[in-house]
Amino acid sequence: MTIINPMIRHRLPLAALIFLLTALLSWPALAQDEESDEEAEAETEKVTDYIEMEPSFVTHIGAPGNKVTYLKVAVTIRASAESTRPAVEAHMPRLRHELVMLFGEQTDADKLSSNEGREALREEATKRINQVLEEQRTGESITGVLFTEFVVQR
Repeated sequence: MTIINPMIRHRLPLAALIFLLTALLSWPALAQDEESDEEAEAETEKVTDYIEMEPSFVTHIGAPGNKVTYLKVAVTIRASAESTRPAVEAHMPRLRHELVMLFGEQTDADKLSSNEGREALREEATKRINQVLEEQRTGESITGVLFTEFVVQR
């Protein structure tokens, strides 16, 4: 039979109590760190950056030989990361070129006058900009293209 010193027997519950209190007191600090990390991630995801492409695009559209029809489009790029702006600005001449070519390819002014036609053009513009950013190995992409001005003049 083992005899435990009465002084040690009283220290064991005291040591367990101190351990428990320390763990309980540090819990809010750990939970706060996790919440801070989650809040930082949520803030990063909520970033929306609008990048204007100036000046507006003006080009003629339509089939060759027909009456000249003009298209004027003001474009703003929507990005969801702060790191996208420098990549877009670095490649702005190439991005503008792609959009000039896209707008110049349009032959159906009636289609462009419809919501469906404008939406299809907007989606194609987004696709082409993302292709350029991928080709240039920027590691960035845009979330969309907005037409802040869209005029078809016949």
